[in-house]
Amino acid sequence: MPNKLSNEQSPYLLQHKDNPVDWYPWGDEAFELAKKENKPVFLSIGYATCHWCHVMAHESFEDESIAALMNEAFVNIKVDREERPDIDQTYMAVCQMLTGHGGWPLTIIMTPDKKPFFAATYIPKDTRFERMGMRQLVPALSHTWNNEQEKIARAVHSIQDGFQKLQVFEAGKFPGIEHIQKTYTQLSASYDPQYGGIGNAPKFPTPHNLIFLLHYAAHNKDTDALHMVTHTLKNMRKGGIFDHIGYGFHRYSTDRMWLLPHFEKMLYDQALLALAYTEAYQITGDTFFKQTVYEILEYVSRDLTSPEGGFYSAEDADSEGEEGKFYTWTVEELVPLLNGEEYTLALSFFYLSEEGNFEDEATRKRTGTNIVHTPLSLSEYASERHISEAQLKERLSRIRDVLFSKREQRIRPLLDDKILTDWNALMITALAKASFVFNDQKLFTSANTALEFLEQKLVKNDVLYHRYRNGDMAIEGFADDYAFLIWALIELYQASFDATYLAKAIYWNKTFIEKFWDNKDGGFFFSSQTEHESLLGNQKHTYDGAIPTANSVAMNNLIRLSKLTGDTSLLEKANQMGELFSMHLNNYGGNHSQAMQAVQLVHYTSHEIVVADNGTDGEMYINELRKKYLPNSVILKRPDTQYDLILDLCPFLKNQIVVDGKTTVYICENFVCNKPVTSIEELNAAL
Repeated sequence: MPNKLSNEQSPYLLQHKDNPVDWYPWGDEAFELAKKENKPVFLSIGYATCHWCHVMAHESFEDESIAALMNEAFVNIKVDREERPDIDQTYMAVCQMLTGHGGWPLTIIMTPDKKPFFAATYIPKDTRFERMGMRQLVPALSHTWNNEQEKIARAVHSIQDGFQKLQVFEAGKFPGIEHIQKTYTQLSASYDPQYGGIGNAPKFPTPHNLIFLLHYAAHNKDTDALHMVTHTLKNMRKGGIFDHIGYGFHRYSTDRMWLLPHFEKMLYDQALLALAYTEAYQITGDTFFKQTVYEILEYVSRDLTSPEGGFYSAEDADSEGEEGKFYTWTVEELVPLLNGEEYTLALSFFYLSEEGNFEDEATRKRTGTNIVHTPLSLSEYASERHISEAQLKERLSRIRDVLFSKREQRIRPLLDDKILTDWNALMITALAKASFVFNDQKLFTSANTALEFLEQKLVKNDVLYHRYRNGDMAIEGFADDYAFLIWALIELYQASFDATYLAKAIYWNKTFIEKFWDNKDGGFFFSSQTEHESLLGNQKHTYDGAIPTANSVAMNNLIRLSKLTGDTSLLEKANQMGELFSMHLNNYGGNHSQAMQAVQLVHYTSHEIVVADNGTDGEMYINELRKKYLPNSVILKRPDTQYDLILDLCPFLKNQIVVDGKTTVYICENFVCNKPVTSIEELNAAL
């Protein structure tokens, strides 16, 4: 008999609708029942493509005996962390406070009034390796609830007090250029010189770290910083973390070498990595990076794009109950698919073997299957084997096509087809940026179509919503939704110079400030102060993890919008944020690299570039700007006609006029405007 999750939209919650656990969705019904029956609440938070969530579900939540224990002791609630990031982030902070670590599945035991007193991540069915199992833990917690209420009250008070202290920030001076240097030093100290990447296994891409380093390299002409990025991006693209058959990146690598991935594919990783590879191409001109961007976007277009143009959230790591089964190969599978020459090339180029290179993440035992990877680049392999690169590319293309067609016949991993505003905005940002750099109208059209989807399906009565699925719009937007959408609109303007995008960015930024800005201390709360439940208290997030925080993105947005519009009040807010979060940024910049990009915007040489178009050759000047890596600059275009809107948004453009009938470029640098230029040669000299 289905439990209370059967009417939900979340693919994750629907995965659990037939569990014998009597699950409830988050809501008044569950908490009122807990109060009525005087039971604690068992809160389980995860997401549809989470491998260890699947493991715990199979071991415990599908087990009749464990379910009976849970139903007797608790009121049980399931939450999709991607649908309700406010709930997840609140209780994840509690878990990290109590245990020193976090992750999913997240398990919280709380009172009927939502006050936690126990936290854990994955819990096995039975105790093993000193990790208490569900069979032993549930009765122990039930006993504590029924017999030691004073102990629970002390725990609740201590947790509440600790949580409140997490939200106290010691304001100081806005970070200086020395703190940019300190951030670089922190990242370089953690850099893996052999395989690239920041940190050791497990190794995450964290593209905002790489983009910070690219900006650092460009400003300081630092070849070491540039090498850190290019070496990392090339090794990731060669490794098993990249899907060489269907394209796109997996979530992270469980080893140093980028070989053994955690196989889930997330929309946000594709977006942020596309941004990093696009900027790497801009600064180096290396077409390897451009090719990777197009491969990422091909995967997103093919497998993560809805018929209406929005983007789905993720694909699972597991298929047929086994992680990586969809993506891995035995050499025997290749025999009937390839001729002798192709078979030999596939084994050699992709490093495939009979014993396999895929180790089970839990047991670290080889499975006899292979993860496709390419330790040598196309040019390196061609040179080593004395064959032409073009010939090698043609042969590998045929092999990939055959393997892709065969793989499409397999049972696919679960597609999490909910559409999230914040993640979609990141993808729009990446598409818009790439469309400008590569002068590709198709990419811009995809970005604009996705924006139209958000505007049609996730906005109602001027309120932005967070989640859409099967015609159902739900959950009023969080700070990430607003901040990321504003970022996307800025990039759409920078890619098209259509002032309607800039007008929308200004509008949503104003709304964002009204709903989320802390008028007392500054900074943006994650939840709206009027439209979301506060739980243990409203949070301001600063740590740039897998995704940058809203505050970090907002700092960049405020500075860029100020440069675009001349509105200095936005700079004042960015300055207040830098002062409020200064202790975190000044001491731990390596963990706040998106925010430190905003600090770079303030301190590094920046340009405000205005192209006053004479209606004939303005695009020639825009095309010249496409070729340049100007990470701290903004570009405005004053068109020759229909310029009322842009002049209304950016009043200072009234003075930026065409000179002598020629397209004229105005370049302001560090609050000083230079003499206007009217030729490509002068433009290049000025920049």
